[in-house]
Amino acid sequence: MRIHSAHAADFRARADVISLGEVVLSSWQYPSLDMQRTSTFIRRGDPEMYEFALPLSGHGGLEQERRTNRFAPGHFAVVDTSRPHQSSHQGRTQHEDLLTTLTILVPHDLIPLHPNKVAQLLGTTISAAEGMGVLLNHFVRQVLTHPEQYQESDVPLLGTVARDLISAMLAQRLDLTEALPTEVRGHSLRVRVKAFIEEHLGDPDLSPATVAAAHHVSLRSLHRAFEGEDQTVAEIIRTRRLDRCARDLRDPLQRGRSILSIAARWGFPSQAHFSRVFTAAFGMSPRAFRNNPSAPRWHR
Repeated sequence: MRIHSAHAADFRARADVISLGEVVLSSWQYPSLDMQRTSTFIRRGDPEMYEFALPLSGHGGLEQERRTNRFAPGHFAVVDTSRPHQSSHQGRTQHEDLLTTLTILVPHDLIPLHPNKVAQLLGTTISAAEGMGVLLNHFVRQVLTHPEQYQESDVPLLGTVARDLISAMLAQRLDLTEALPTEVRGHSLRVRVKAFIEEHLGDPDLSPATVAAAHHVSLRSLHRAFEGEDQTVAEIIRTRRLDRCARDLRDPLQRGRSILSIAARWGFPSQAHFSRVFTAAFGMSPRAFRNNPSAPRWHR
């Protein structure tokens, strides 16, 4: 990679890299620069990877396969390291010191889509604020920002999650979701469903039926997708709602808020029903839980 920068004399950069098996996540900080990967550099070393770059600051441009697009926050830039490409990344003001970009490197053969199809997206960008892009965005930020939350044994699963999210994002952009392997489609559906549940916990009408309808699948197909999971969709909804309620009951800033208000906030409009399911989960009433800081987080 050839790099040109007006800050060459005092060039400072930082890279934080996390390997998830064959998938590599990185966070880069650097001053304004221009980058170019030519055929000569490719012949010297070709990792045969797709790169997905998400700038968090600055602005610039990207070019590959005679396609030119903006390189800006909010979008993943799609690049093939085996083909020549160039990009520019500049600060928006003179006071913007170091720019930040998150990248994902994934081997060509890990993506279950024909290379000719993926090639249609090289040099383009995909929104990181909608569809599968937003889920990939959240995943990458979470892992890179809080690597201490994961153990070595989590690496294979995290690598699979990254691969499936990338594959689903590409397939969604190419309108080829049905062409993905069954296991990839199932995994991406589960990720989307769990994210949807988190966003709609306060909706009292949230249920397996409404989740299925929102994802354009039958209720039977939704249940089938979660057959191998530890919890059903209904159990996930209930568990996450109770967890949010428990968190608020323990929050000193929420002491002035009634238990009924907290329950309603997280989708329990009936106080009697909330008290019953909360007691079954925690082994005590919501009021007793709120007044007992040493109470266990879960009864069963």
